[in-house]
Amino acid sequence: MDKRTPLYEKHIALGATVQSFAGYLMPIKYGSIQKEHMAVRESVGAFDLTHMGEFRVTGPDSTAFLDKLLTNDAGVDNGKAYYSTMCYPDGGIVDDLIVYRIGDQEYLMVVNAANLDKDWAWVQSHLQGFDVKVINESDETALVAIQGPRAQEVCLKLTDIDLNAIGYYEHTTGKFANVDALIARTGYTGEDGFEIYMKYPDAEAVWDSVMEAGEEFGIVPVGLGARDTLRLEVGYPLYGNDIDHSTTPIEAKLGWVVKLKTEKPFIAREVLEQQKAEKPGRYLVGMKVTGKGFPRHGTPLFSGDRKVGIVTSGSIAPALGQAVCLGYVERGFQKRGNELEAEVRGKRIPLKIVKIPFYTEGSRK
Repeated sequence: MDKRTPLYEKHIALGATVQSFAGYLMPIKYGSIQKEHMAVRESVGAFDLTHMGEFRVTGPDSTAFLDKLLTNDAGVDNGKAYYSTMCYPDGGIVDDLIVYRIGDQEYLMVVNAANLDKDWAWVQSHLQGFDVKVINESDETALVAIQGPRAQEVCLKLTDIDLNAIGYYEHTTGKFANVDALIARTGYTGEDGFEIYMKYPDAEAVWDSVMEAGEEFGIVPVGLGARDTLRLEVGYPLYGNDIDHSTTPIEAKLGWVVKLKTEKPFIAREVLEQQKAEKPGRYLVGMKVTGKGFPRHGTPLFSGDRKVGIVTSGSIAPALGQAVCLGYVERGFQKRGNELEAEVRGKRIPLKIVKIPFYTEGSRK
């Protein structure tokens, strides 16, 4: 049976379309996905992201453990966060995630909801040899995100913490809407904003406070539908669509989170080192649709009569007024400006490879 977040009744009262997602009943939209999307681009929106998974890592070997498990460098300063991939020995991606460094021997891993059980099993299987403790706090941690150019103005009403002092991918702990919370300047939209982590019983009070504080800015609740179009506009990959076990971070243009210049012995290091040196056979690229229609996940890509790739994500980009896609293409076809065609129900739709992100006017600091 699907779980309900502590904000489920709030979503129902707001008229949300609720569907099963990653084991939870989640709001997909409250009305118009386009309107929710544009509210985040132009002002501010609030998201219930309680379905995400949270693992707390503590102990003397916590940094060494994460340096083994993840491709990015765990040795960031306290109060910083970092994005990383976690790979199988063959270089395929277990998950992509954010890690917050809470203290010298404490981290919070935030993993994708759809991968929670798989990730937990993977993390548990690599504990041997490390003086470390990992606790799955997913079922007691709620997450509310406030995103958009007016997000800080909303949040300033709810905390005495100097939010200007929190940079992008930084965080602190303190009171938010009168409850204890982790306050992070992170997000998945390309806009400025904060992600607020709290205990389950505090979620309703925080949500109500956020909606009240944001009323003067026209805040709207935002579902997973607009969360998907927002991330696609700025070219952020989605696990299960754009990255998975069959893709490597080098292929997915995530080489910047694979720290090969360090000495850290992370899982799949040798495989990824070799792939980077030899160059992968395919690359993830961004494409703008220059014809009518838009290809979706799984649509084949052609150069003339030759199939050269596949679309992994595709949608209308509301802030741009045109369709955009992410997809993998063979090496040699990935250059910007190259023109391809997507085949949808026997018809060819022209596309052009362009620089990612598609949308570049976001307020992200």
